[in-house]
Amino acid sequence: YSNKNTSAFEEMEYIGLSKTHSYNQLVTDSAASGTAMACGEKTYNGVVGINPKNKKLESILEYCNSKNFTTALIATSSIVHATPASFYANVNSRRQYEDIALQLRFNSVDYFIGGGRKHFNRRKDKRNLIEEMEEEGYKIVNNLDDYNISNGSKLGFFTYADEPPPINSGRKPGLELLVESTLNKLTNQSKPFFLMVEGSQIDWGGHANDLSYIVSEFKDFNKAIASALKFAKNDRNTLIVITADHETGGLALNKGNLKKGTVVGEFTTIGHSGSMVPVFSFGPKSELFKGIYENTAIFSKLKVAVD
Repeated sequence: YSNKNTSAFEEMEYIGLSKTHSYNQLVTDSAASGTAMACGEKTYNGVVGINPKNKKLESILEYCNSKNFTTALIATSSIVHATPASFYANVNSRRQYEDIALQLRFNSVDYFIGGGRKHFNRRKDKRNLIEEMEEEGYKIVNNLDDYNISNGSKLGFFTYADEPPPINSGRKPGLELLVESTLNKLTNQSKPFFLMVEGSQIDWGGHANDLSYIVSEFKDFNKAIASALKFAKNDRNTLIVITADHETGGLALNKGNLKKGTVVGEFTTIGHSGSMVPVFSFGPKSELFKGIYENTAIFSKLKVAVD
């Protein structure tokens, strides 16, 4: 409604609903729900990539690696935050940022973009993981120009030393540019690819009960979706799946003005809620994602599409 009553979601071919609860709680956190989507099993809140029986899980990204896919992660949070971490790390607590960074250093994620540089080069153990990664073939950059001109097959771009600021406070570059640049690189690899993109701070706006924060982050996310859709329409062999790991804030819209593009809402919590979330899909095998299902099914459906 705040985007002239339209969004890129309206171009998606199928819509489903995902049940987001964690292993033992109705209201999930991002670690448990990220793990469910990335690895296909419910787990305890706060746990990344490990099931309730303490078994380390293989993520869909790692599965794609085993099939010789190029892999990539982009987040508007730090790259060691719960959701991106669910695709490459196995830790008992999402707060183990330095352990998560160490696992990214040894994982075979080909391209990554996000904040959190300090967890790699200002560590308690005094190790400089950035130097270690560069010694083993990674190119690590700190701006989009260097990211664009680098032609290495292993590339990391740290957008900020810690958590990036909101888009309203000057976060650069926008998510759309990060997606476009990464899709260009993935296409040049001449291999199938898996790319996970998170518009991380939509959630933070929900926690803050700040509707303008949510709207501005969603507009940034919407541009990135449009960019991915344009790519998929030209390529004709790319599956896009868009969802949330949970709802945040218990937001309801109770006023607004369509002509002015303004909305007014009220929140029921500063935490997450148990509401189901939509799953939008486009492209080959997109029909797999219609219906109502547990969030763990996203992993198994992606696996079918990969195979």
